[in-house]
Amino acid sequence: MKPLLAALLLALALPASADTSNGVPIESSAPHAFNVHDLVMMDRVSDPQLSPDGRYVVFSVRSTDYVANKGVNALYVLDLTKSGAEPVKLALKGASSPRWSVDGHSFYYVAAASDVAQLWRLDFASNKGALDLHAGAPTQVSHGPLDVDDYKLSPDGKSVLLSYAVFTDCNDLACTKERLDGRAKDKSTGTLYQKLFVRHWDTWSDGRRSQLYIARFGADGNLPTEPTLLSHGIDGDIPSKPFGDESEFAFSPDGSTVYFDVRIAGNSEPWSTNFDVYKVAADGSSAPQNLTAENKAWDAYPVPSPDGKTLYYLAMKTPAFEADRFAIMAMDLTTGAKREVDTSWDRSPGSMQISSDGKTLFVTADDDGQHPLFAVDAANGKVQQLVGDGSVEAYSVAGKRIVLARNDLKRPSDIYTAAINGHDLKQVTHFNEARLKNAHMGDMQFFTFKGWNGDNVQGYVVKPVDYKAGHKYPVAFIIHGGPQGAMNNDWSYRWNPQTYAGQGFAVVTINFHGSTGYGQTFTDAISGDWGGKPLEDLKLGWQAALDKYHFLDGDRACALGASYGGYMTYWIAGVWNKPWKCLVDHDGVFDARMMYYATDELWFEEHENGGRQFDVPENYEKFNPINHVKDWRVPMLVIHSGDDFRIPITQGLGAFTALQRQGIPSEFLTFPDENHWVLKPQNSVMWHEAVNAWLKKWTAPGSQNDSADSKSN
Repeated sequence: MKPLLAALLLALALPASADTSNGVPIESSAPHAFNVHDLVMMDRVSDPQLSPDGRYVVFSVRSTDYVANKGVNALYVLDLTKSGAEPVKLALKGASSPRWSVDGHSFYYVAAASDVAQLWRLDFASNKGALDLHAGAPTQVSHGPLDVDDYKLSPDGKSVLLSYAVFTDCNDLACTKERLDGRAKDKSTGTLYQKLFVRHWDTWSDGRRSQLYIARFGADGNLPTEPTLLSHGIDGDIPSKPFGDESEFAFSPDGSTVYFDVRIAGNSEPWSTNFDVYKVAADGSSAPQNLTAENKAWDAYPVPSPDGKTLYYLAMKTPAFEADRFAIMAMDLTTGAKREVDTSWDRSPGSMQISSDGKTLFVTADDDGQHPLFAVDAANGKVQQLVGDGSVEAYSVAGKRIVLARNDLKRPSDIYTAAINGHDLKQVTHFNEARLKNAHMGDMQFFTFKGWNGDNVQGYVVKPVDYKAGHKYPVAFIIHGGPQGAMNNDWSYRWNPQTYAGQGFAVVTINFHGSTGYGQTFTDAISGDWGGKPLEDLKLGWQAALDKYHFLDGDRACALGASYGGYMTYWIAGVWNKPWKCLVDHDGVFDARMMYYATDELWFEEHENGGRQFDVPENYEKFNPINHVKDWRVPMLVIHSGDDFRIPITQGLGAFTALQRQGIPSEFLTFPDENHWVLKPQNSVMWHEAVNAWLKKWTAPGSQNDSADSKSN
């Protein structure tokens, strides 16, 4: 791209309210309505980790380098015993994944060394039990030729589990590095595949697998260049791709055994969710042993009890289904007997940790529009909510303290502390305080109505920032993706309702049948019925919102959504288009038939449609948007990115062709370097500005937006 053109596009992409200097946004201290510039420049707090004594927390903060069009990671440490203390930023370039040493006098982290991600250690001096948080120089402790992807320290701190992406027929890490270097020098660019996955999420397969290794620290604190392979004979990824992490492997309390979960690939990986939990000797002297072979559904996230007698893990019951309820399972490691801990709790827990006495399991779960932290009694399964309103994105437990990264619809994540029983919740960091003070946001309110079959269904509205009683406002009707997901009381960097409220729109969203947090029966209701019950809920929810909130202008409303929400946008374009002045579709399913053959994870398509497309074609056609193109008439903005392998770009191109060929006002926005999500800061700004411009164009008073006349031949 020519420099002048790039500068012009950047200037056009910036919000009108954002000050700029040479095309670079400047932080505004004047009060203003929240906008996309505020969104992309927010500091993103994550991954809090308590020191063993519970006194200190180390955590990550991602700031935005707008010119470089990327995020910049940094680590901070905070002394929780000092009221009002400010976190100390550590001079560690590109550091991530901090984990405390056993003695709490240092922590490990991952950062690049000569462009290879390595494990490092940062030591703190101690004076009368207090750490000097202005630490000295870090020490590189791994020196392998490949990136350290994930790691976990042993209970005694003398060893570490490491995950590397390797060619499994190689005998050492150096072999993988040599092969990769050889490929880079090869002038031919073709790749011959013999089985799926050919590509997954946003990455083409290169034949490597993430494998689990162990290495022991030497007397000098360094790890050997060549670790010991633990996952002998495992044809699968540890942790799983594309979003797995170190929660998928664990040490036994005495360090002698390692537990991990994996899905054996074979020739069935794209249509299987059969993860199993394995154990293996920590010295690598034996082959891994499958502990959950009898369950053909998903078993994962092992958490050993402190006494080493019980292994807790999460398990689904329905094979080839990614949105089944996870149950908390307890396995007696002596007898192999298994029991479900939380039999009476109709929620799907995740992110599990255990108390030091082994009596309490901590989990998060969607729950009626929130994402709280819960305590589960390990003996009887009794569930208690510890931290409620909003969303607990991450947490850490040590002794009698919990730290949390917590957010809600008006606040991005900050660090909070609480007692082990959830009491005395206190915010201890304020990373975006100035931005939040100056960027005004809309108020949110949940509402319920009778949806499909008379069931209670929940939604919420967000008032526009400039709300005045008695006025009517145009509406952005947001349809969530998943489809087994939800629009909760949380903060998002992609579909954030406040970006629309800041532009003068009211927001309405509905957690239709299929959404999470309302019980598994409610979640299951969407499978095989994508265009049925959810559409009924959306219709009834839209009318309920109009009846309840008189500031909503039903004559100036646009519907928009991504992924499943994009599917539903295409679906309503043909079967429920009368309420809408415009539509916005991001990465949606346009042709259910071709989606089956082009997507990566086939288990999803096969479960949602009741089988393979060539076996039950009628199921794929029942709610196929492409079959109703002749009834499209509403102006539509289509957005689809080049690296989206979940819903490939031809779906968006096909929809745009259908719009253009019928003369329906339409635009197509694409990002060749983004996946199913738009993540780069400048791309996010451009995305939001394009969407906002489209909404404003078709909801403006007096605009040419009579949907009945939008279609011309």
